[in-house]
Amino acid sequence: MLDIDLTQLPSSDELPCSDDTPVDNEDQNWLPNVLLFVLEYLWKDRQDWFFAVDMGVYHTTGVSPRVPVVPDGFLSLGVERRKGGKSRSSYVTWEEGNMPPILTLEVVSHTPGGEYDTKMDIYARLGVLYYVIYNPSFWQRDRHLPFEVYKLVEGTYQLQMGEPFWMPELRLGIGRCILPTEPFEREALGWFDQQGDRYLTPAERAEQEQQRAEQEQQRAEQEQQRAERLADYVRSLGLDPDHLPDH
Repeated sequence: MLDIDLTQLPSSDELPCSDDTPVDNEDQNWLPNVLLFVLEYLWKDRQDWFFAVDMGVYHTTGVSPRVPVVPDGFLSLGVERRKGGKSRSSYVTWEEGNMPPILTLEVVSHTPGGEYDTKMDIYARLGVLYYVIYNPSFWQRDRHLPFEVYKLVEGTYQLQMGEPFWMPELRLGIGRCILPTEPFEREALGWFDQQGDRYLTPAERAEQEQQRAEQEQQRAEQEQQRAERLADYVRSLGLDPDHLPDH
């Protein structure tokens, strides 16, 4: 690592938002966005977190503070939800209280991107606590598992066991799932609670609310039908259902 003059670091306004490397499959954007959408609902009342998709992370632990690492997705805790009330164009660690992401996600594609070596080394130096590698299509080629979670222990990443894997520092678990609302039945990644139950996506919540509303409407219609049948029976007895005697 080069010596860096910390007083001469560029501002976020001077730095590009990414390295402009295009993704080579749509899942590299879709998968982390699924995680983001769930967090936006789950933590809607929290303002101390930030999750980004395909955004440059600028840091001082590499060859140059102007060279970012660009995870497919990352989560930081203990930072502003919106930096100064505005959207970030990049994540600049020296403007975030030197707070690195607590979790980074890489989705392995047809073209290897150094997920198991170069990026792993970068994230370890940066101090990223959890590193998730999702490799559903090329895990055999790479001689790894389709889903791996690494935890930084004394400066070295150690492969963790269990799925969904519970991360107490985040109070979240992460694992694979098939979303019931996904028309193509693509495998996705999801957040889980400590009991291993998956947190629903906004689409699932909307569908659940619609089903609940339909059930309530059906119950109301059934009650109305019962009331009408009772009124008809009372009329058959020669009584007025709207003016029944008190005794």
